[in-house]
Amino acid sequence: MQSAMTDDLPTPDAPLRLGSRGSPLALAQTREARARLMAAFDLPEDAFEIVPIKTTGDRVQDRPLKEIGGKGLFTREIEAALLDGTIDLAVHSMKDMPVAQPEGLVLDAYLPRADPRDAFVSLKVAALSDLESGQVIGSSSLRRRAQMLNRRPDLSVVEFRGNVQTRLRKLDEGVADCTFLAWAGLERLGMTHVARGPVEPEEMLPAVAQGAIGIERREDDARTEAMVAAIHDRATAEQLACERAFLAALDGSCETPIAGLALVEDGEIWLRGEILRPDGSESLADEGRAPVTEGAELGREVAGRLRARAPDGFFDWLDDS
Repeated sequence: MQSAMTDDLPTPDAPLRLGSRGSPLALAQTREARARLMAAFDLPEDAFEIVPIKTTGDRVQDRPLKEIGGKGLFTREIEAALLDGTIDLAVHSMKDMPVAQPEGLVLDAYLPRADPRDAFVSLKVAALSDLESGQVIGSSSLRRRAQMLNRRPDLSVVEFRGNVQTRLRKLDEGVADCTFLAWAGLERLGMTHVARGPVEPEEMLPAVAQGAIGIERREDDARTEAMVAAIHDRATAEQLACERAFLAALDGSCETPIAGLALVEDGEIWLRGEILRPDGSESLADEGRAPVTEGAELGREVAGRLRARAPDGFFDWLDDS
């Protein structure tokens, strides 16, 4: 592949522009994508330019995400820059991504997925099980809030927006007694030491696609198609095909309490899924296994069973979101 496109590779004089959110984590993820492209094509670092782009979700910090538009808040401006040619590739946290891309864009390359689990972070208690009645959880994630209120209705929850550094500062200021972050994000920042430890999926099923990085390109750009194909991770793609089909079948967004995790074991894909009411008053879970090649179908089947089991009114929050 490299020899077939040698004449069209980026150079320091004409670098490939990688667009990303400007948070420390987003930039770390983009540097990881850059490093893999550098290695795959034996290119110097200055053959790439990282272009930070401020999104609506980053600009508006004083309101819950659901109030300002839900999923797409961390991607729209980046996708607009990709469509108008300001950037050549967009690097995304896959849990932020809508299940459908704008016309003219394709999302078909993923880096190897990192640990998908949540991380428990607290300055006051050593483990999730040590939280006492009345203590306060800080989280902007409806999924995490609903899961905690379902399992521990004796706890309180407060809105907790911002990047990793902002949330840690809020803990230090006493805004909450604990919070949750993605373990993968802390790994990429070299900050796992700030967490008490990962939370097992049996205790808190993670967000769909958590820990995965996707690279979005223009549909008609043969050069970037060939370049990202060289660093694409098939195992991650298999997991995400299943999880994102599950999410799509539930009409889900990042602001609906839906959790899902697919794992590949011995040629089979195993999906666990959960849906909750936002107040945590009810939770439904299901799971299934299928050949890896039927992952998307499995995702739709598990979603269908959950919909069939849900009582009347359970999905009102989805329809209104």
